[in-house]
Amino acid sequence: MNKERILVVEDQADISGLLKIYFTSQGYEVMTAMRGHIALELARKNPPHLALLDVNLPDMTGYDIGKALRANARTKHIPIIFLTARGEKSDKMTGLGEVGANDYIVKPFDIEEVHLRVRNNLAQAREKSRTHPVTGLPTADLINEELRRLLSNEPWALAMVHINGFDTFTQAYGSVVGEDVLKFGALLINEVINEVGGPEDFLGQLVTGPDFLLTTIPERVRPIVERITERFDQEIGLHYSYPDRKKGYITVKQADGSERQETMMVVGIGVLNSSDGPFYDIRELSETAESVRPMPQVHDGVAKSVIKFGR
Repeated sequence: MNKERILVVEDQADISGLLKIYFTSQGYEVMTAMRGHIALELARKNPPHLALLDVNLPDMTGYDIGKALRANARTKHIPIIFLTARGEKSDKMTGLGEVGANDYIVKPFDIEEVHLRVRNNLAQAREKSRTHPVTGLPTADLINEELRRLLSNEPWALAMVHINGFDTFTQAYGSVVGEDVLKFGALLINEVINEVGGPEDFLGQLVTGPDFLLTTIPERVRPIVERITERFDQEIGLHYSYPDRKKGYITVKQADGSERQETMMVVGIGVLNSSDGPFYDIRELSETAESVRPMPQVHDGVAKSVIKFGR
């Protein structure tokens, strides 16, 4: 079962500990922070599925944290719930109105009620096709929103990242290990964007396959995609067994009982810039982006990740 990740921002150790213990026992992955700047750094490195925020913190307010999450293209979609002692109407208006939080709970709280609201907000995000069920990345509606934004703004760059060999890998290793590869891909791309990209860069995932979509500005796209391919080729071997890693390929049984050799997973990245247009609607843009995605290159039985720029 995939663990959904909750960011708890609370400066009182007893409350933070209670929330961590409870939500961990309910099957969630819990990240905690007692300072706002630490919370934002955690969210930047590994975006959560939901943020549970106190308002009164030593270094910044929970409202400022919420605004920062909403301002970042990779966390603006996540549900935000305020859990605070500040229960005045003006406080709620700030949290729900100015920040755009999804819910507001006033202390003292009932832990089961908090859980119910967390669960409902996560379920609504999934049902609205706004987050991928495995990685929690934006998908479907949110990707379409980003594509519409691109069409009305220039200059821009878009990259489609496909994990070649993923289906064969899951056939050999199983779907659970395949989900680990998707999480690895999402984390790797996010880390690369943090390293050489910017907070306005968007990262989403298509529901239908091992495909990621990122948007950035033209001058940043080449270093981003080159770093993705470099790191993917260096690190993907860790998801294979030692014997397969040593051989450099996997053996897959076919329906007739015979076996075939398959290369290790690599990524194929197709890149479009606004100068490759004009594009008149998001369907044309998305279909063109998928069409430029290259096939992997294989030399002496070893596959290498590959990038293709432009149509």
